[in-house]
Amino acid sequence: MVVDTKYYETLGVDPSCSDAEIKKAYRKLAMKYHPDKNPDAGDMFKDISHAYETLSDPEKREAYDRFGDDGPQMGGGFGMSPDDLFANLFGGMGGGFEFGGGGGYGGRPSRPRRGEDMVHPLQVTLEDLYKGKHTKLAMERSIICSHCQGKGGKTGAVKKCVTCKGRGFQVAMRQIGPGMVQQMQVACQDCSGSGEVIKDKCKKCKGRKVTSEKKVLDIFIEKGMVDGQKIVMKGEGDQEPGVETGDIILVIKQKEHERFQRSGNDLLCRVKITLIEALAGFDKIIALHLDGRGIHVTHPAGEVIKPGDIRRIPHEGMPTFKRQDDLGDLYLQFDVEFPENMWTSVDHVKTMESILPARPVDTTKKPDIVDECALLEGDLEQFGAKSRASNVWDEDEEDEEDARGGVNCAQQ
Repeated sequence: MVVDTKYYETLGVDPSCSDAEIKKAYRKLAMKYHPDKNPDAGDMFKDISHAYETLSDPEKREAYDRFGDDGPQMGGGFGMSPDDLFANLFGGMGGGFEFGGGGGYGGRPSRPRRGEDMVHPLQVTLEDLYKGKHTKLAMERSIICSHCQGKGGKTGAVKKCVTCKGRGFQVAMRQIGPGMVQQMQVACQDCSGSGEVIKDKCKKCKGRKVTSEKKVLDIFIEKGMVDGQKIVMKGEGDQEPGVETGDIILVIKQKEHERFQRSGNDLLCRVKITLIEALAGFDKIIALHLDGRGIHVTHPAGEVIKPGDIRRIPHEGMPTFKRQDDLGDLYLQFDVEFPENMWTSVDHVKTMESILPARPVDTTKKPDIVDECALLEGDLEQFGAKSRASNVWDEDEEDEEDARGGVNCAQQ
């Protein structure tokens, strides 16, 4: 016979329930009413934990069933705190749980909250990515105040905010409709959301707990790095008391190069040659590489290079990141420069005709009507200009018709 059913009612179980049902009921209620998740339910959480501590122990449960809450306590009393009880239960269930910024459960302490990473772009040249480079970068970051060791004031001057009980926020009610109220968390105005009130603030940091520091970072840009790649400086981010310092992440931004384009580990370079070089070959330095070396190329006569032709030089591209002996290829795209109008005499024309392939025979069947036309200089930027101009006139005419009331049509 059960003398007192208060603890059973608190957990919402029947006095004849099993140990597994008690544990399941407590687990559900503890997650719902834990103060980190439900700040206004601290007393309820204590009652739930107290009831579970009694009913989960066979000896204590037997004593409670026989004598009630005022009977003798078996097995050493109620020395365990609600949070410890919660941790033991969920640790035994095989996982840690964490609400908000609270401590870790599951029998082991949680890691401190990690600060945000500082992300900055790092402008580099293609030469830097080809050869590698050591460089320095000056940055400003926050560090823990050395005068107050991150306390914000003298020893004993920092007090827990009474208004929010150190949580940094308060629960406010807002009416969103007839008979409808919304519960929301707002930052505590008395402590500005910090959960602390400092009466005698540190003169160096003025209660902010951190000061500014200029930091010079030594950065190594490795050969073969690519645009968008990240260089992580571990633990060099902003410092904050009780928070694991974040990283500084530098994101490589490759500057545009005047001679080379990069795609993967390959390079593309546009090379200008004259018409005589395209027809009769050449032997010359066609470009300077990213490390200052001259690229010497010999091209035999008779192998004609046409405008836009592509040639490839193996192993003269970019090095591969972490495998610097593995190089991409260098691609050359040729632009052939034609001479100005210079062959005006008949002799010049005949000389060229004797060297170049013969003119093709025109086998096109001539139509009945043939117009003689002249070739003029053209500009593709003017392509379609007449069509656009006529459309403007058409729109003006339509606007005039609309102003006169439009065109009246009668259906027959």
